[in-house]
Amino acid sequence: MQKTQKKIVSSKNRASMWILIVAAVVLEGIACFQYFYSRSAIRKEAERRAKTELCRAELEIEMHTIEMETVAKTLAMMAEKYVDMPDSIFASTRSMVAAVNSTSSLAVAYVPGYFPSQGTYFEACSSRISDDSIHTRQIGSAAHDYTQMEWYKNGLEKDSCWWTEPYLDDSGSQTWVVSCSYPVRKNGKVVAVVCVDLSLDYLQKLSEYLQIYQGSYYSIRSSKGVDIVASPDTVAGRDYEIFHEEIDATGWNISIIIPDDVIYAELKRVSLILSGLMLLGLALLLFILYRSTKNIAKIVDLSNQQERIESELNIARNIQMAMLPTRFPPFENNPNLTGYGVVVPAKEIGGDLFDFLIRDNKLFFCIGDVSGKGVPAALVMAVTRSLFRSFTKNIDSPAQIVSQMNGSLSEDPDNQNMFVTLFIGVLDLNSGNLRYCNAGHNAPVQITNSQSKTANGQYAMVDCIANIPLGILAGFDYQEQAMQMAVGDSLFLYTDGLTEAENEQHELFGEQRMLQTIRQWDTQISAAESIAAMQEAVSDFVGDAIQSDDLTMFTFRFLSPPPTSHHSLVMRNDIEQIPTLAEWVDSLELPQDMNMTINLAIEEAVSNVMLYAYPENESGQVLVEADKSPDMVVFTITDSGKPFDPTAQAQPDISLSVEERPIGGLGIHLVRQIMDVIKYERKDNNNILTLIKKIQKYPNDNDLINQ
Repeated sequence: MQKTQKKIVSSKNRASMWILIVAAVVLEGIACFQYFYSRSAIRKEAERRAKTELCRAELEIEMHTIEMETVAKTLAMMAEKYVDMPDSIFASTRSMVAAVNSTSSLAVAYVPGYFPSQGTYFEACSSRISDDSIHTRQIGSAAHDYTQMEWYKNGLEKDSCWWTEPYLDDSGSQTWVVSCSYPVRKNGKVVAVVCVDLSLDYLQKLSEYLQIYQGSYYSIRSSKGVDIVASPDTVAGRDYEIFHEEIDATGWNISIIIPDDVIYAELKRVSLILSGLMLLGLALLLFILYRSTKNIAKIVDLSNQQERIESELNIARNIQMAMLPTRFPPFENNPNLTGYGVVVPAKEIGGDLFDFLIRDNKLFFCIGDVSGKGVPAALVMAVTRSLFRSFTKNIDSPAQIVSQMNGSLSEDPDNQNMFVTLFIGVLDLNSGNLRYCNAGHNAPVQITNSQSKTANGQYAMVDCIANIPLGILAGFDYQEQAMQMAVGDSLFLYTDGLTEAENEQHELFGEQRMLQTIRQWDTQISAAESIAAMQEAVSDFVGDAIQSDDLTMFTFRFLSPPPTSHHSLVMRNDIEQIPTLAEWVDSLELPQDMNMTINLAIEEAVSNVMLYAYPENESGQVLVEADKSPDMVVFTITDSGKPFDPTAQAQPDISLSVEERPIGGLGIHLVRQIMDVIKYERKDNNNILTLIKKIQKYPNDNDLINQ
């Protein structure tokens, strides 16, 4: 035992190590997944913010470029108006620079020699020296040949505003600028070009104002890829994300540059915290596993004992449950019935039972409650159920079945301290007649359909004689009762675990709450829904109270009897009337493949009655009845002659020769071979022989009987 425990402990230690390893791998996998998922989400958010800011920056820059283009066009109009008045051009450039803060310099450059008095080159220029100082002068000269400037050349050639690449304006604002040029015409001929400078310092300040992250940068490039606003040197050597947008007005490309360590700074910080927490969790798990191994041998032993007990109880429960009906709907081959049942033991196994089977177009059913709980009650329950199956094979009377079961249980010395309350019923599916016997059990509830009303309108407790439970007194005379079930009627059977269910205040569920629940049932709901509604009502009433008794419920509904036709023939005990019997059987229109054999069996049975039931020369009657349904035909032969049970005759040994075999017995042997069921009953001084031939066998009949 010690070696086994050591092996178990060693195995548990290895298992603990594997748990730790798996936990570490799983945690690391979760952390990696979380990290990359969060990284992807953060990047998408950065991209969304960047796109938003780029659009805003694009609008901001376009606004300024449009403003510069408007200034250029306005100044061109003024220059055209005062085209021959150079002094007025100076005033115009100065006033425009003063009015537009974003421009660094304005100039109007005339074609060489346009003003002979001013020399070859004339360029009126106003430059912003400071916020409150503007310098206006003529800067055209051979040293400053503006005709070679890009803005001038394109201004002569273009009919619209045109933007230059960045360049150093060493004659005007003395700073790096981009210029917008626009032609000035006189009589349709270009005589000058307006140049409006936009300082790159101004664009740099604008890009800093539009930062979305602390540490992100803007970059603006011309359509030819020349930097207008360049990214700082601090970006070099770092991983970064870059997002682009094109400015439609100028063809420039504006970009936002965000270093990775800026975007993912918070993620990195959180990841470090989570890594620390995971390491702490692994350390705590390691400590717990270490502490758990200290008492592992005792835990394993207790666990094995518990598992063995639970396994045995589960096996016992499975065996017990397998003995009870488990196939629902239970009457799938009998469209005139529907039903459902459930057993809820208070412990793993209990002493409640219910069962049913169909034989000879009759429903045999029972519900019972064994005194006590646990294994002893379960054993008596199994015996009771087996006795029910055994005696219902050949006995139709509920009282006789109960009496036989009582005799068997009373004689068993192991059952001296236990008894069984039992309700047994036999429902004739042709007529709806229900015969029953109650042995100390709770009275069932009959639930009527909308057409047939009971004394209480919708439901009524079934009237039951107070017979004693089984196993108390051998030889007790149990009384049988009968009632009629109409089409659509239901019968609800239960054990005292329903009415005696207690809540936490020790109040009982009781019959009144049970009947109130039944009153709320819709007559169209299924049997399973009815049981579920009752279970829900009990559960709501009991609440968190522990179940104290086994609970069993079973209900079925009589939907409709099978379509049958009744035929009868009355004859004298005269063998010459046998041909009339043959014609009568033919008139039943039985299937051709069995008509001849059935005719032979009925003829043999009736001939036997005619020859031997009455004394010689005494006249008597023989009543032959047939109840035909799509499933079977039931023949009943009744006479008032002397008692004689043909089914009690011994089976003849047909292996013997004719000389060796005793006379008689072959007729009843023939009937047994042809018919499915043969029963004899002596009732009211009459011999009643019942012969049944199944036309369409119920597949579940024999299965239910043999379960």
